[in-house]
Amino acid sequence: MSEKSKDELIDAQKQIIGILFEVIKRLQANNDLDGEYFQIIAKDNKDETRLKKILDERTENAKIVGRLLEKLET
Repeated sequence: MSEKSKDELIDAQKQIIGILFEVIKRLQANNDLDGEYFQIIAKDNKDETRLKKILDERTENAKIVGRLLEKLET
């Protein structure tokens, strides 16, 4: 294997690791948001504004994860 090929392989591996790290970070954020969401739902006095923000943030994280996973396919 040539030196150039090895360097390209290392760069590709670094990109994959970076993408997977970001996917895990976004999925963990959604997991944390789920916990907060269910705590708010369980209360008698629900903060509807925060619930909407949580749902919006979860949706955005899911879209980003989808785009990142598509990037891995190429």
